[in-house]
Amino acid sequence: MAAGAKSFLADAGYGEQELDANSALMELDKGLRSGKLGEQCEAVVRFPRLFQKYPFPILINSAFLKLADVFRVGNNFLRLCVLKVTQQSEKHLEKILNVDEFVKRVFSVIHSNDPVARAITLRMLGSMASIIPERKNAHHSIRQSLDSHDNVEVEAAIFAAANFSAQSKDFAVGICNKISEMIQGLATPVDLKLKLIPILQHMHHDASLASSSRQLLQQLVTSYPSTKMVIVTLHTFTLLAASSLVDIPKQIQLLLQYLKNDPRKAVKRLAIQDLKLLANKTPHTWSRENIQALCESALNTPYDSLKMGMLSVLSTLSGTIAIKQYFSSAPAAAATTARSFDLVKLAQECCYHNNRGIAAHGVRILTNISASCQEKDLLPLEQDAVFGLEALLVLCSQDDSPGAQATLKITLTCMVKLVKCRPHLSQSVVESLLTQLHSAQDNARILMCHCLAAIAMQLPVLADGILGDLMDLYKLIGQSATDKKQELLVSLATVIFVSSQKALSTEIKTVIKQQLENASNGWTAYRIARQASRMGNHDMARELYQSLLTQVASEHFYFWLNSLKEFSHAEQCLTGLQEDSYSSALSCIAEALKSYHKGIASLTAASTPLNPLSFQCGFVKLRIDLLQAFSQLICTCNSLKTSPPPAIATTIAMTSGNDLQRCGRISNQALTLSLQMKHSMEEFRNLATRYGDLYQSSFDADSATLRNVELQQQSCLLISHAIEALILDPESASFQEYSSNGTAHVESEYERRMMSVFNHVLEEVESLNRKYAPVSYLASNTCLCNAVIALLKVPLSFQRYFFQKLQSTSIKLALSPSPRNPAEPIAVQNNQQLALKVEGVVQHGSKPGLFRKIQSVCLNVSSVLQSKSGQDYKIPIDSMTNEMEQRVEPHNDYFSTQFLLNFVILGTHNITVESSVIDSNGIVWKTGPKTTIFVKSLEDPYSQQVRLQQQQGQPPSQQQQQRTAYSRF
Repeated sequence: MAAGAKSFLADAGYGEQELDANSALMELDKGLRSGKLGEQCEAVVRFPRLFQKYPFPILINSAFLKLADVFRVGNNFLRLCVLKVTQQSEKHLEKILNVDEFVKRVFSVIHSNDPVARAITLRMLGSMASIIPERKNAHHSIRQSLDSHDNVEVEAAIFAAANFSAQSKDFAVGICNKISEMIQGLATPVDLKLKLIPILQHMHHDASLASSSRQLLQQLVTSYPSTKMVIVTLHTFTLLAASSLVDIPKQIQLLLQYLKNDPRKAVKRLAIQDLKLLANKTPHTWSRENIQALCESALNTPYDSLKMGMLSVLSTLSGTIAIKQYFSSAPAAAATTARSFDLVKLAQECCYHNNRGIAAHGVRILTNISASCQEKDLLPLEQDAVFGLEALLVLCSQDDSPGAQATLKITLTCMVKLVKCRPHLSQSVVESLLTQLHSAQDNARILMCHCLAAIAMQLPVLADGILGDLMDLYKLIGQSATDKKQELLVSLATVIFVSSQKALSTEIKTVIKQQLENASNGWTAYRIARQASRMGNHDMARELYQSLLTQVASEHFYFWLNSLKEFSHAEQCLTGLQEDSYSSALSCIAEALKSYHKGIASLTAASTPLNPLSFQCGFVKLRIDLLQAFSQLICTCNSLKTSPPPAIATTIAMTSGNDLQRCGRISNQALTLSLQMKHSMEEFRNLATRYGDLYQSSFDADSATLRNVELQQQSCLLISHAIEALILDPESASFQEYSSNGTAHVESEYERRMMSVFNHVLEEVESLNRKYAPVSYLASNTCLCNAVIALLKVPLSFQRYFFQKLQSTSIKLALSPSPRNPAEPIAVQNNQQLALKVEGVVQHGSKPGLFRKIQSVCLNVSSVLQSKSGQDYKIPIDSMTNEMEQRVEPHNDYFSTQFLLNFVILGTHNITVESSVIDSNGIVWKTGPKTTIFVKSLEDPYSQQVRLQQQQGQPPSQQQQQRTAYSRF
């Protein structure tokens, strides 16, 4: 249990004491100075770990200079170790501050008499090409070494030439002719030519260079028809075209020509591989003729391996814009039915092929066509796709081999995609899945359960009648305790939770708990409880969390499980709400709040410095405040019933100029209640703003979690709008901005139910406004209370990010100058500006960019005068504060920028640097962190001396007068 939970709660922060950056560097430096070769090598290979841990330029610069010294004076084995470290730490190279010194120490070895030392140096220079692309001495050494008689040195020169060609246009232009002469020269061995040709893929810096390289490659393909030569040349041709972009259509035609006409299978395989690369990179450049030629080749080839490769290219293209171009640009003379196209014929022919891989690509093509070309009448193709998917499902679900499992994954992915685009096919797909579930292997059952849950989340296709079959299967599985069975128990429980849209029956809960007691470990029970919380089955989740409390060893895990148990109990209290029963609703909300307050105390105790559970705490606190706001609104509505407004309320309100008095008797009590309504509306708007802030701070959250937060925000806006429209300001309330777009795709049952409540409440409010103007107090109160109860009756879904963080992104900032002691201010004279340098490193978890990627970082620097020293005179507001903002794009996860700050006013200033990130869609996320330093602005000595003399009544000296006059200029 504890081992599995570690992925969520991470490390509690206990363990060996970490060294700071300087101590760690000194420790490694001690190893470098050792007289033993083994200790030196060990110290060298530990440097990448140091760079990863302390990725700021000051340390990296010092470390690389030490490594350069080792490279200069060490033996070849040490040099090789330094080379490997440099290649592993390539993204840190640009942080080297003394590049000249570093290159000077490394480059001195190029003059060695040992060709191996020279070869290692050349590889070292090639690895550093990104920071020294235009160093002429490096260019000259590479050119010289290409003429060397030592093979090791020549190969190293080729490596360096390729790296410098990719970085430097000058070097690429200069070396192109040399490479061309060597390739065409009769004295150059064939194996060396094969190594030289790939350098030409980097000759894409301008059109003329790319064109001359293409001509050379074209000559080589014709002049050297051997298999190895053709393969290397064609692949270089493709990579050059992919980089230069302009020649891609020609390259596709060339590859198709070799695929069709060249009899060698190795060449055909290379052509297919390169076509796949171009299909992924530039699908829009594929014409209908290209796809048609590929289809003809696939139809005519007798080899299954080649057919599978061609179908792989076509299945890639079928999921892109190329497929629409293929169907839309069909000649007018062609038959109008979809089945008449060669691509469709090929896919249908392959759907039932005896090779699983070919069949999988066939059904994938049919699925993509059905999903992409929805404007066409594709009913026959849909049926073909469904039949092909069902056949593959039967075939692969009985086979436990890795190949069958890979094919099954493709099949199930196609099923989910097809059902999403063509909902009318869902019933037959689900029935075939349920039929196969009983006879399938365990590995296949897990994947099929995932597929069923994915389909059921999008469409309510799993009826209650299916539960019996699922429960029988659950009992059968629970008799074994293997790892696969444990995984299957979780997957099947998820399907049961999704299929039972209402609360689980007692019988189902009993069966699940019984099987968990018999055959499962605590981690499986926790995962099932987590899924129950996600699907809104809080009664089941509460019982499972309760049973797990005594099975964990860490107090942090105990408090975490206890908080989840209390949250589930709180949400369970809200399931007993009924419309028109407002007093019981208040008692239910009070009971829920009681459990929530207990839960938030446990949740706070579960947090650690390394894992503060900030999202979880923020989400629960907002839920507590939302429930309190709902409770207050129901109380206010009940109070309004005790002071009904007279018939002349509107007239008196208009006469007195107080619009709020229309809500009740013209008395202090009624006015107070009306003000309470206004306060309620503002509170709901404030809650909506706070939900928006939580959304913005959750950069690493998955889309379902973000959508959940968005739905909570919309429910707050909905209630505030209803209060305004029914009670406070019926005339100016607009329904346009709140009307939902019915075309939006709903991703979960929770979202479906919430959207249904939103639409119902909006319709009620709008109909009341239209029928009765002004709306009667009784109707408006009833509508508001029913809206609150309807929202609370939808069981809250605790989404994945509440339990599990799949993507982890953090920013680490370093400010310079920085004080030795954080509480100590930095001294600055008031007639000077402070140059504040802000450096930062973006740190990722195991899956960087899984949901969204950082495009740029926004840095905001502000300063505020904390305490003033000196004379008390009026200070312009502009002089008291600094407000600046800059956007920087990280390169290799590192960014740096500077700010110039003025501190004219004497005293202590508080500088705050806050970072936020902007993703690839331009959305700003307030991820933090926020760093603070203090600056003490001191009076400059000369001004201080003049002021003291003036205070003592002494006139300034002649020299000082002259200096004052000059200082004006």
